[in-house]
Amino acid sequence: MTTEESANLATVRAYIKALESGAVGEALASFSTSDAVQIELPNKLNPQGGQSDLPTLLMRAEQGQKLLQHQTYKVRSEVAQNSTVAVEAEWSAVMAVPIASLPAGATMRAHFAMFFEFSEGRISRQRNYDCFDPW
Repeated sequence: MTTEESANLATVRAYIKALESGAVGEALASFSTSDAVQIELPNKLNPQGGQSDLPTLLMRAEQGQKLLQHQTYKVRSEVAQNSTVAVEAEWSAVMAVPIASLPAGATMRAHFAMFFEFSEGRISRQRNYDCFDPW
């Protein structure tokens, strides 16, 4: 693994830890380029999928603070190649409010495949393939 690949992988690991701990604002923005984009492929929570710029991502992180009591990521595999890092993770979150048929206090689970592209040591593009367990 090259020095760049190791650094990118370390950044993704730190980013996931920041998400897990509920980071918002500059603490979260510091991982990304100012023109970063996240693409979310269609899934149970977002059937149409979507694309978010950095300000939208930061707003969604703050909104998540109101929806989730806490969340965890269990990384199953990770690969770094050139300026791309791929991560497979299991995600779980305890809901702070009811969502669909899940009451507050229930745990939502999903399996994520996340692909990160880097520019100058920061995340410039993220694609998420999220597969939620039934609820």
